[in-house]
Amino acid sequence: MTGRIAPKPSRQPESPPPGGGSPRPPQMEQDQSQAWAPPIMRSVDDTGLNLLAIADLVIKVLYFTGFMSGHQIADFVRLPYTGVVEFVMEFLKREKYVEVKGTGGVGAAAFQYMIAEKGAEKAREALERSQYAGPCPVTLNQYIQAMHAQNQTRMSVTQEQLLSSLNHLVVSKEMLNKIGPAVNSGKSIFLYGPPGNGKTTISEAVGRLVLGNDLWIPFALDIDGQIVRVFDNVNHEVVESIPGESAASASGRTGLKRDPRWVKVRRPVIIVGGELTLAGLDLVYDDTNKYYEAPYQVKANGGMFLIDDFGRQQVRPRDLLNRWIVPLEKGVDFLTLHTGRKIEIPFFVMIVFSTNLEPRDLVDEAFLRRIRHKIEVGNPTYEEFREIFKLVCQSKRVPYDDKGLAYLLQEWYIKHNRNLRAVHPRDLIDQLIDIARYLNKPPRLTKELIDRAADSYFVEL
Repeated sequence: MTGRIAPKPSRQPESPPPGGGSPRPPQMEQDQSQAWAPPIMRSVDDTGLNLLAIADLVIKVLYFTGFMSGHQIADFVRLPYTGVVEFVMEFLKREKYVEVKGTGGVGAAAFQYMIAEKGAEKAREALERSQYAGPCPVTLNQYIQAMHAQNQTRMSVTQEQLLSSLNHLVVSKEMLNKIGPAVNSGKSIFLYGPPGNGKTTISEAVGRLVLGNDLWIPFALDIDGQIVRVFDNVNHEVVESIPGESAASASGRTGLKRDPRWVKVRRPVIIVGGELTLAGLDLVYDDTNKYYEAPYQVKANGGMFLIDDFGRQQVRPRDLLNRWIVPLEKGVDFLTLHTGRKIEIPFFVMIVFSTNLEPRDLVDEAFLRRIRHKIEVGNPTYEEFREIFKLVCQSKRVPYDDKGLAYLLQEWYIKHNRNLRAVHPRDLIDQLIDIARYLNKPPRLTKELIDRAADSYFVEL
């Protein structure tokens, strides 16, 4: 038995924040994100963009919404009103692209702006180039500098810290002693072994609990006028509360504290499976909306990218590994715009390959050498299976019974020469509970319920 993982209900992690999400990671030796924060923005020059680019964005927003106040525009495009949006609105009024149709309060920021006929024509012209109308993008150079600043130090985790981080799971000491050095390398990890023993759970737990402090990422990038959307609600978990900074100050209403085009998130853990293609690892251009979606590894920058079910993708495993050779060795990735231009992006991603296929059937020895850490996640022993089973019974509130487990092992494992899997206790107990509910009986480890649960769960292949 090389390693196993299972829920450990007797030692729960701290409660998740309101609205869900994973528990906060413990404090590590290096503080990866506190050394950098979005800079103060006082003028259009601080955006790195030219006035016309911001004006086009604002006018597209007004075209879609009808009318908005100055503050509403500033909040929508994530720019401070004072010094930036007010300057843009003056330009748009001067060029007769917008009109003031009233006020909703005191000061110019409360003016209600409506798009004029000339402005509608200008907006349609801008929409021909790109349909993007959201938070103002940052420049590629600003993104590169921010990623380097937030990933200067390598994560370093000790045995005690790792054990504390994973105290809500049951992990063998042998497995911990392999995971720790792999995390400290910050490089690629290859997890292999039979299905159902926790490879994905291990990866997620490591990624969410020991990657480090929070990370600032932009909503979008501007690359020579081409927009690349980086942030999305599915893959990024926003940090709701930023110490010492209110939402009002962030938007520029009570004194600017930072560039609002950046959002603070937990270091991402992005998981893909059999749907992964080589095309999905490059900039994805939307022909209809005329802007790009960042690929998986860009959204995972500063965190972990888990390729689950490695070997079951429609692309050959060799081709996938070839795709990562340069990023893993050089720390940079190269992406291609639809214009043919190649751009260089910092690559601070821990890549994890997880598979239940035989490694020798996927790649040769030369390719495996490029993956720094290879960790086998094997089947549990009978004693470990018993421990997992007891913990699952405790978490599911099913009375544990040694005789019931002995019956299960004898009748459904030993007699059938069936391998133990770390996931079986959870699945079998869930099955037993469902059957007990149907029979209107209390869930107990009786022979009848065990037989019915196992018979409906196991399939002879």
